[in-house]
Amino acid sequence: MCILFGSRLILADEREAPVPGPNDRQITLAVKSYLEREHFLRKPIDDEIASRWFDTFLAALDPLKIYFLQSDIDSFAEKKTSLDDLVRRGDVNFAYEVYDRFLERVDERIPIVEALLKQKLNFNQKESIVIDRDTAVWAKTQAEVHDKWRRRIKYDLLVQKMEKVGPQEARKKLLRRYTSFAKRMHQMNADELLETYLSSLTSSLDPHTSFMSPGTLENFEITMRLQLDGIGASLKGEDGYTTVAEIVPGGAADKDGRLKKKDRIVGVGQGAEGEMVDVVDMNLNNVVKLIRGKRGTIVRLKVIPVGQTVPTVYDIVRAKIELNDSAARGEIIEEGMKPDGSPYRIGVINLPSFYMDMAAARQGQADYKSSTRDCRKLLEGFREQGVDCVALDLRSNGGGSLPESISLTGLFIDTGPVVQIKDADKRVQQYDDLDPGVVWDGPLVVLVNKFSASASEIVAGAIQDYRRGLVIGDAATHG
Repeated sequence: MCILFGSRLILADEREAPVPGPNDRQITLAVKSYLEREHFLRKPIDDEIASRWFDTFLAALDPLKIYFLQSDIDSFAEKKTSLDDLVRRGDVNFAYEVYDRFLERVDERIPIVEALLKQKLNFNQKESIVIDRDTAVWAKTQAEVHDKWRRRIKYDLLVQKMEKVGPQEARKKLLRRYTSFAKRMHQMNADELLETYLSSLTSSLDPHTSFMSPGTLENFEITMRLQLDGIGASLKGEDGYTTVAEIVPGGAADKDGRLKKKDRIVGVGQGAEGEMVDVVDMNLNNVVKLIRGKRGTIVRLKVIPVGQTVPTVYDIVRAKIELNDSAARGEIIEEGMKPDGSPYRIGVINLPSFYMDMAAARQGQADYKSSTRDCRKLLEGFREQGVDCVALDLRSNGGGSLPESISLTGLFIDTGPVVQIKDADKRVQQYDDLDPGVVWDGPLVVLVNKFSASASEIVAGAIQDYRRGLVIGDAATHG
C-alpha cells in the first residue's frame, strides 16, 4: 500500500535547513485521515502508534545512535506520546525540531572526526563496536561521544586496510565521507523530510505502507514503466562525488562513447551555453534531476575521467532510455540427457519485478510496457525453440503491479480466480484471470527465495494452488 500526495520543493541551496511547506499541514491531515479510514487495521493513531512513530523517526535519522545525545532523546521524549495529538492538527513542527538538532549534532561530529584521523590510533588494543541498534545506546557525555567515534574511526580504517587502501588515502577518504554526509544532510529539502517523517508514521502500522514525495513517486513510476528521458547512466554518491556506476547499453551516453564507468561528474550545465553548476557534495537526487530532462535536449557534464585529475566537458543529447536490465530476460539452458541422447532444454525467465506503464495503460496505448507482455513473447519463443521445461525465476522479486501478477498467472492457467483481497470491512473481492487460453502448458518450475514478495507470492501461490507447477526455493517467502 502506497500513499501518494504532492508537496512543494525547496531547493537545497535556498537555505541551510528546510522549513515547513505551505501544504505540509494539508498533506499530513490527508495522510492521517487516509490511514484511519482506509488502512486494513483501521487503527486510530493513538499513544501506542505515536510511540512507535517516535522511535521509527529517530531510527531513520540516526540508525547507529552515533549523532544524538541521550539528553536530546530525553528532551524529544516529552512529546513522544503527543505526536498523535499533533498529527490531528496537521502539525509537523516536531519533525523540524528533531531535524534541526540532528544537523547541529552532525556538524559537531566533524571536528571530532578530523582530530581522530590526525591521531595515531592503537590497533593492538582489543575493542569492539555495537552495530545492533536495539543494543546500542546514545552517548550521555562528550567523553562517551569521543569514545564512540574513536572506535568507529578505527573500524572504518581497518575496513579500508582490508580493501588495500593506503593509510593516508584511507584517512582522506573517511574525512570526505563524513564531511560529505554532513553536507548532504544540510541539503535535505522539505519534501524529503516530510517523506521521512510521514513514512515513519505509516510504517508504524505495518512495514509495507509508505508515503511518497513527488521525487520518490517519479522514481517509482520510472521503475514501473522501465523508461525515462536522460543520458542512460546509473549514478551513485561516493565520498562527495557523483560517480558513474553503470552505463545503460544503447542509451545516449553509451552511443556517445565518452562517459565511462567510475568517471566522476563534478558539474552539470543545461544546453550548449547554460551555466555549469558545481555538483560536488550535492545530494545525489538533485544531481539526477539536473541530468535528466526532455529528450532531444543537451546536457553538459563536467567530468573527471577515471584515472585522471583534469576535468573535461562532455555534451550529450538526452534520449529515451529503456531500462532493459530491469525487464524480463530469457535464456535456454541445456542440461542432462534424454533417452535419445539429446540434452533437456530448459527455458529460464528471470523477472526482477512486476512492472507496468500505468499511465500508458490508462491512456489506452496499445504497446505499453508490461511484464506479462514481455514474458508472453519469451514463452512463445521458447515454444518455437522446443524447450522441454520452463523455469520462472522470481527470486528477490519484490513485487509491483497487482494486475500484472494476475495476467502473468494467466499465461500458465486457462481461467479462474488468482487472488482474493479482504478490505478493512472484511469484504472479500476476488480477482480472476479472464483471458482464456494458455501460453505455456508444459512442465513449469517457479523459483522463490525469502526476498520474493507481494506479486511474486501471488503468482507462486496460484501456480501451487492450481497444481500447475513446482515451487522451489527457500522455506518461506517474504510474507
